[in-house]
Amino acid sequence: MVGLKASLTWWSFAGRGVEDGELIRAAASMGYDGIELADEALWPAIADAGLAIASHRGHGTIEAGLNRVENHDRIEREILANIALAQRWGRPVLICFSGNRDGLADEAGIENCALGLSRVSRAAEEAGVTLVLELLNSKVNHPGYQCDRTRWGLEVIARVNSPQVKLLYDVYHMQVMEGDIIRTIDAHHDAFAHYHVAGNPGRLDPDDTQELWYPAIYPAIARTGFDGFVGMEFIPREAPLASLQAALNQFRAAVEEA
Repeated sequence: MVGLKASLTWWSFAGRGVEDGELIRAAASMGYDGIELADEALWPAIADAGLAIASHRGHGTIEAGLNRVENHDRIEREILANIALAQRWGRPVLICFSGNRDGLADEAGIENCALGLSRVSRAAEEAGVTLVLELLNSKVNHPGYQCDRTRWGLEVIARVNSPQVKLLYDVYHMQVMEGDIIRTIDAHHDAFAHYHVAGNPGRLDPDDTQELWYPAIYPAIARTGFDGFVGMEFIPREAPLASLQAALNQFRAAVEEA
């Protein structure tokens, strides 16, 4: 497909009554383009099904992240190893995390994250792999997480100043924290290299029971010229395969009308 590509995050749908192999085959049959955040042991099956390994974690835990300089040596080792792995498997995106505040001032957190990402930005550029700092909400799902506002993340990547260091714009998380989704996408899409979506409240299926209206959001993303992955990262209310199919149908219809 030219333009936006649809992926699903493994953790959201695996272990919910569908065997791993069946989930992979079903995703391919439905027309998904990729799978994200799956265990490395599943990558051969994902590739054999014709699906991209759309993203994976660049380093360890969400809570102990780049905003602490004492974590930088470890994170650098992890990211460099994952960049090499990404090259071998054709993974375009590695997800990175700020870590929790734990009393750290915003300016210090921004500077530390920029320093940590700058240590690995050249390697990412040479490999053609994009490192994305994920925007997460600190109100509901990740209490204390520091990169919880778009402008905070934008300042980090501005200081790194690398074409391969961008943001993961998670629509659900940013709706919880700040809203104004479409205006933000219009204004700052050059900084967004990956998207995740879910309904709000509840992080459920992105349907008409939720306050986020994706038939307007998907075209907004498409109009920017973005041709990367939009990852379905929601908790299915009922059967995961039915939820995945409905979400893909909505996505395709909205993008085709854009």
